[in-house]
Amino acid sequence: MRYVIMADGDMKRWHTQSHIPKHLLSVGGETLLSRLVRQLRACDGGAEVFITSHNPAYEVPGAVRYEPQENHLEIDRFTRELICDDVCFLYGDTCYTDEAVVYITGKKTDALWFVGSQRSIVAVIAHDGALLQNHVNRARDAFLAGQITDCRGWQVYQSYAGLPFGPPAIGPAFTRLTDGTCGFNTWQEYEEFLEKRGEACGRL
Repeated sequence: MRYVIMADGDMKRWHTQSHIPKHLLSVGGETLLSRLVRQLRACDGGAEVFITSHNPAYEVPGAVRYEPQENHLEIDRFTRELICDDVCFLYGDTCYTDEAVVYITGKKTDALWFVGSQRSIVAVIAHDGALLQNHVNRARDAFLAGQITDCRGWQVYQSYAGLPFGPPAIGPAFTRLTDGTCGFNTWQEYEEFLEKRGEACGRL
């Protein structure tokens, strides 16, 4: 299996919050990136693990940092040249529970499967790479044509699930997590997450 940890965003909602890139936030003494690479290796020792980023600080043992050829739109985080059969895209600004990573790495599907919450998608599992690319392209084209105003994982899901493009909504081919897996858009969300875990704020 190939795992692609998407970490090449522009962090528009984050950059005024802290001098720390959110992918390098600390949880349990590890950065989000290091934690996820470790979890993936524990579940699938023979996997290919990529971190897509132009930032040299995102080098993590056990993964290959890859600089995407194209990164103009948010949906381009699904790095076209890394899409293949048996690939899973994950989010580098998310703290995954061990249980979530076990589920994601063990999920079997003939086509596409999405994992997340009502608020966010945290994994896109594709055993048919061409099918994933088709729905990424469909969402991207709709955005460029002015038919939709958002162009990210939710739109890929809506395209595949046969749902209308619009606000996040859960339908088929989706596993909803309720285990504490959480992404961060603001420093406040990060602090609230650590408070629930009983951890001090992890400024590196």
